[in-house]
Amino acid sequence: MTCLSKISFAKPKGAGKDRFQIMSKKSDFGLIGLAVMGQNLVLNVESRGFQVSVYNRTTSVTDEFIAKHPGKALVGAHTLEEFVQSLAMPRKIHIMVKSTAVADSDRDAVDAVIEQLIPLLAKDDIIIDGGNSFYKTTERRDVYLAEKGLRFIGAGVSGGEEGARKGPSIMPGGPASTWEVMKPIFESIAAKVDGEPCVIHIGPGGAGHYVKMIHNGIEYGDMQLICEAYNIFKHAGFTTDEMAAIFNEWNEGAMQSYLIQISGKALEQKDPETGASIVELIVDKAGQKGTGQWTLMNAAENGIVISTINAAVEARILSSKKKARVAASKLLTGPAVNITTAKAELVKKVHDALYASKIISYAQGLDLIKSMGEAKKWGLDLGRIASIWRGGCIIRARFLNSITDAYRENPELSNLMLAPFFIDVLTQTQQNWREVVSLATLNGIPCPAFSASLGYYDSYRAERLPANLLQAQRDFFGAHTYERTDKPEGQMFHTDWPEVIG
Repeated sequence: MTCLSKISFAKPKGAGKDRFQIMSKKSDFGLIGLAVMGQNLVLNVESRGFQVSVYNRTTSVTDEFIAKHPGKALVGAHTLEEFVQSLAMPRKIHIMVKSTAVADSDRDAVDAVIEQLIPLLAKDDIIIDGGNSFYKTTERRDVYLAEKGLRFIGAGVSGGEEGARKGPSIMPGGPASTWEVMKPIFESIAAKVDGEPCVIHIGPGGAGHYVKMIHNGIEYGDMQLICEAYNIFKHAGFTTDEMAAIFNEWNEGAMQSYLIQISGKALEQKDPETGASIVELIVDKAGQKGTGQWTLMNAAENGIVISTINAAVEARILSSKKKARVAASKLLTGPAVNITTAKAELVKKVHDALYASKIISYAQGLDLIKSMGEAKKWGLDLGRIASIWRGGCIIRARFLNSITDAYRENPELSNLMLAPFFIDVLTQTQQNWREVVSLATLNGIPCPAFSASLGYYDSYRAERLPANLLQAQRDFFGAHTYERTDKPEGQMFHTDWPEVIG
């Protein structure tokens, strides 16, 4: 006797003639890990006309999930053996288990599940890791499973709980042939924008999880920038209701995005117990799951500047030092806040500073993706990647249409800032951008991501930077040599500098 939780259900409208015969049909898709994301993803897949088998280590979770959704094409299993047996071949098994491995030598819960599955599977069965796994770990698993005749996909999934249920953005990496097998399911469950599913085959190996990692880095930058805009308004005396109205209005214009939208909704929310704004009752200590820090490490490895994202990660880290900051606030002084700019004028200036800085966050992330794709020979298509971020994912935004167009018009674009559309936006917004950074600095309001974004813009557009003095310093103390402006590129020189005493 097996422990499969089998159920029957009414024949869905438009379904095949034996679609309702669960007892005589193998499942099209299987999922392991019934936390909230996993449950919502299962319901999404099932709603597209696929029968889904589910397994959770705690069997009561499986039983409760099945019982909660009577009439749906779901099959619950109490053991991995029964779970695997319930799936049609080639089996398609999606793992939604938290990954903690960050090096080739690390082993985590995802590896444990894979090891348990391997002896139960047949050649060409497919394992999909849908969690936030480190891309190098994904590459290691891909090679390992290929040696055993199994197929592996590392799929970044963005959109949170709502996206998992209604349509996420999906970033699968692995062999193109495996993508073709999964394509019907992935395209059916992904978010749709202008009829296009927000999923493409990103590239081989760890490309999918890599792109999801950088997506999260951009998300870090975007979120911090919004928080800095909020902080400037707060110091200027705006109420939370006024700020909510500002973000809601911005969400109707060029800056329309999921993060702007939820920021407005969060500021509107009142605490039922006190009547105060929920946001103002939340302790100012930010959490993080590691993808932002992975992005920083990867940027350093590739020699790519992501100063906005770096500032955002550091801002989270510094926010977590709450006790230290409280103590320092009693000892370290700063200017008294005195913002005299009219509110309507300030709203316009901050809007432009935020818009310009958001562009920089995306530009830096896409520059890193471009560099890594070239180094790994992944053949990444930045235009198509931007297109699948237009819906379902956390960083979805109206201006991703312009980003998509920019890379479609010029696939060799060296930096997003150089696309004609974004040149115009940065030209039109930069005066207000500069004034906001200046205003915040003069009033002692921290704006690390705004400042880093502007610094990146000014450094990137500078024909000449002061690195010539830096090279002189390096040659002075370490004989590192330097190039000369009046000699052919590539020729290196050294100066016999005077001796320094003391």
